[in-house]
Amino acid sequence: MISYYFEDTDFVFKGKTLNNRWLRLVAESEIRRLGDISIIFCSDNYILDINHKYLEHDYFTDIITFDYCEGDRISGDLFISVDSVKENSLEYGVEFADEMNRVIVHGILHLIGYDDHTDEDISMMRKKENYYLSLRELL
Repeated sequence: MISYYFEDTDFVFKGKTLNNRWLRLVAESEIRRLGDISIIFCSDNYILDINHKYLEHDYFTDIITFDYCEGDRISGDLFISVDSVKENSLEYGVEFADEMNRVIVHGILHLIGYDDHTDEDISMMRKKENYYLSLRELL
């Protein structure tokens, strides 16, 4: 089950039903099942506090993923900074909704087991993101 929460933001996420279908498709395409996924939309300051408290990092980020997966069932919390996603969409010259979808699928791919520490990992992650974003447009 996918649940949506909002912390320290006025952001409203539209299209939950479509998003749920899409993320289920992503999971099934990777031979996984959706467990409990919480998507928490928040501010830069909120995510910075999470970064300090749980990861001991002192910087802003667009997403922090906490993995609670068991076997082939993916579960976790995706904390997404709406502020950072807005900034990234401007920096990369893409629509805000497209960047938000990229960040969401990025978090799901982390839960599936993909990483982004090396250049090779980053390249694979981008290919997967692009592929699943293209599938979303078909739903």
